[in-house]
Amino acid sequence: MLLRVKRGWEMRESEATPESVYLNRRGFLTGAAAGAMIAGAPGAGFAASSNLAKKLPARRNDRYALDRPITDEEWATTYNNFYEFGSHKRIADAAQRLKIDPWTIKIDGMVEKERTLDFDALMRIVDLEERLYRHRCVEAWAMAVPYTGFPMAEILKIAQPLSGAKYVRMETFEDADMAPGQKQFWYPWPYVEGVTMDEAAHELSFIAVGLYGKPIPKQNGAPLRLALPWKYGFKHLKSIVRFTFTDERPVSFWEEIQGSEYGFWANVNPKVAHPRWSQATERMLGSDERVPTLLYNGYGEFVADLYADKRDERLFM
Repeated sequence: MLLRVKRGWEMRESEATPESVYLNRRGFLTGAAAGAMIAGAPGAGFAASSNLAKKLPARRNDRYALDRPITDEEWATTYNNFYEFGSHKRIADAAQRLKIDPWTIKIDGMVEKERTLDFDALMRIVDLEERLYRHRCVEAWAMAVPYTGFPMAEILKIAQPLSGAKYVRMETFEDADMAPGQKQFWYPWPYVEGVTMDEAAHELSFIAVGLYGKPIPKQNGAPLRLALPWKYGFKHLKSIVRFTFTDERPVSFWEEIQGSEYGFWANVNPKVAHPRWSQATERMLGSDERVPTLLYNGYGEFVADLYADKRDERLFM
């Protein structure tokens, strides 16, 4: 007899939203998106991709569910970090300056063949799905959101990395005329992040192009961003323009600025405090209530093996 083992992030079937309610909600969101674009609200300037539009809303993959309510869309799209446009949380309006049409993604380094892909062309060749993911910021706030996108492993298939590649180094855009935060010369622009090949190939590693059933808003990292639900949010690179395969560990943006506070691995751990605050609890957006932080943000039973041979590393900050 085949037995199905329930994954740690999954809800019971009885807790799931009925399909009829889900479909009605998605229809409502589609109409709401149109209204927002007409009104010119923050987040209205979505990626101009006909192939993305054809695939939204995408079908939800119930393998990736939640044990907590989905964060209200208004909170998730108006309380954001995006240092390219400012160091405050209310950067949604400022981020509308981001030009996302055209948008190209370069794949280079230790690969069979370097290439540059147009975003719309990328949307034509990947299958999209919706996943419910927890998101935990190193600042001790959290949210739970429905991302639409595709596994990062698809980028590996496109890239065909050489056997010697050990890491994927990623960059966001660099355009100080468009993004005034990049005029702050004390930051090491462009924003850089990196993961190991094993992390990139893991089933939870996700490239998000949508949020709440719509193209992902600019302030949330349009047109494509990284989602690594077991890691702190500063690892979740926004507005990606480059994937470089390399045998050298990348030095990430915040690691270069303050390596004693922000490391390469950045896995969530309630027992490892930030030098200036505790990580034992987190505040869900839209609430003043604090809830316990979970090891690896609740995904530990599925990612801990990635780090079994790295116990001498500073894995949790």
